[in-house]
Amino acid sequence: MSDDKCKYKSYDGQCCEETDIGSGYCFWHDKDIDKSGMDLSERLEEYAKSGGLLQGLCLARANLENVNLVRHGQKEGYDLRHGDFYRANMTNAHLFNANLEGSSLMKAKLSEANLHCANLHNCNLLGAKLTNARLDNIKLGTHVQQEAVARRAELRGEREKAIDYYEQSEEIYRALRKAADDDGLIKLAGTLAYKELTMQRKQREKFSLERIMLKFVDLFCGYGEKPINVIIFSMGLILLSAVAFFFLGVDSGDGIIRFNPANTFKQNIEDLGSSIYFSVVTFTTLGYGDIHPHGWARLVATIEAFVGSFALALYVVVFVKKSSR
Repeated sequence: MSDDKCKYKSYDGQCCEETDIGSGYCFWHDKDIDKSGMDLSERLEEYAKSGGLLQGLCLARANLENVNLVRHGQKEGYDLRHGDFYRANMTNAHLFNANLEGSSLMKAKLSEANLHCANLHNCNLLGAKLTNARLDNIKLGTHVQQEAVARRAELRGEREKAIDYYEQSEEIYRALRKAADDDGLIKLAGTLAYKELTMQRKQREKFSLERIMLKFVDLFCGYGEKPINVIIFSMGLILLSAVAFFFLGVDSGDGIIRFNPANTFKQNIEDLGSSIYFSVVTFTTLGYGDIHPHGWARLVATIEAFVGSFALALYVVVFVKKSSR
């Protein structure tokens, strides 16, 4: 057995100070040692407390049930970046505020695990078991690892590979969303549901009718997760229609209301206000009857009334969905 130090060097340049066991690496960083079923929870806790380098741990299939890796009284949790926890049993693991960025948690058992405030950015979470896991305030970043791979593949024109990784991303977001729902994390569940449906859309052929329709639904209401989008769309339609009425003209009974360069600035502003008022009552289908369209303005009013009734109904549905999650 060699007295040399482990040759593992972390991504940020830290060197492992553990003894080389003959392979060039220490026990914790040697990926060739089969740790399947090894009960390593207590040993890992002691190693962490002693100040051992926790980045790049090779603990695939190890038994880490009930492991407690919480740095009490410290601002930052343990640095477990770029570790391999493939199929590890991490049931009821305590990983509060742990930094797991870039680690593989693929098919790891994380049931009942405390991942509160954990950094899971760029983690491989495919197939991870998250039943009853605590996910409040986790840091996922803007996308999971597979989504980033899919985007790069798509840019290179590798469409089949991109579809495969988008499908994996969808599976990951679905698992996280279900765990967030079970944990009562409404906001997180909504965000994950949106990402899940976005991954579904990305798997469709570009410029296909289905993908275009899904994109429209995304823009219109964020797949039911963004009621604010409906409000923004409605306000935009009301203003756009008001401008159309202002230039096409609407009948007030006392004359036609429309833009007229011969009128004073004040008169044109008042007529614009009347056009906005008419657009609002048309959108909401109130129809007071004091102003009505004529000529081409009728077509605009018909379209606005139809879309408006649909938008109002959709807003109610989206709002109820968000409120009752």
